[in-house]
Amino acid sequence: MTQSPNISLPVALFKGLRPKQIPKNLFVYVALVFSNNLFNPKMLGMVTVAFLLFCLVAGSVYLMNDILDVEADRQHPKKRLRPIASGALPIPVAKAASVLLMAGSVGASFAFGWQFGAVVLSYLVLQIFYCFRGKHIVLVDVFTLAAGFVLRVVAGAAIIHVRSTPWLLLFSFQLALFLGFGKRRQEIVLLGADAEKQRAILEEYSLPFLDQIIVMIAGITIVCYSVYSVQSGTSLKLPHLWATTPMVIYGVCRYLYLVYQKGWGGAPDEALREDRALQVVIAIWLALVLILFKFDRPFNINTPETPSRSIQPKGGR
Repeated sequence: MTQSPNISLPVALFKGLRPKQIPKNLFVYVALVFSNNLFNPKMLGMVTVAFLLFCLVAGSVYLMNDILDVEADRQHPKKRLRPIASGALPIPVAKAASVLLMAGSVGASFAFGWQFGAVVLSYLVLQIFYCFRGKHIVLVDVFTLAAGFVLRVVAGAAIIHVRSTPWLLLFSFQLALFLGFGKRRQEIVLLGADAEKQRAILEEYSLPFLDQIIVMIAGITIVCYSVYSVQSGTSLKLPHLWATTPMVIYGVCRYLYLVYQKGWGGAPDEALREDRALQVVIAIWLALVLILFKFDRPFNINTPETPSRSIQPKGGR
């Protein structure tokens, strides 16, 4: 749908915050789910506050990024429709909104503890680095974005004072890398010969190079989750957590199918919104995780029902 520059200023500002990117901030709920506190009303409320604050701080960064890229966006087949590029949102208004949202969201975050505030501030600093420098450095551009997802997970853990499992953080990082490099690939496919003009960093990438990285990262992502499901502290409490691994493998393979066979991947959030198979497998995965937290119990071979027995050769004492 073509965006008109005559839309009202509040609507243009709201669109400039990129509400379609909100699902990225759901990563703050990861620690809540895997600490088995999803149905704890107080903790759920705290993480929801974290989610809202990340929506605001991320929105402020989107405004800043679109101001910096306004000329390039006007040459892009889709980005030219963004509020700032189309002229619907005046740059001075966007600057003021960006600064106010940054200051307000970071200031509010420290009201919920210095640890959480420090993570939100670190996320903002990282995104500012990305906007001004990181997105112009090959590989660093995608790694910076992936680190932002990890900070979301850490923030969700910090606000409810639980510990983030290293393997879960690694999985989150690898998953974000996987989506990020898939996005870079589809940008090259979509823009073709004009790719370098629309995003200068794309000059440093090529399809063969990205294909190798995507396959490698896909494998590492599956391994990270597999190890987490059998070797982490969470898996000791949930000995059947490994049963959720097939859904993760399917999800990764499904996304590869969408990228290579359907030409999707330029906007991972769109794939999540539009692909029913991805939606179903994520729902099944989440449901199974919640069921395991409710009913799964650690193995205990020393219970009266199943007494432990040593194995000795015949004739031994």
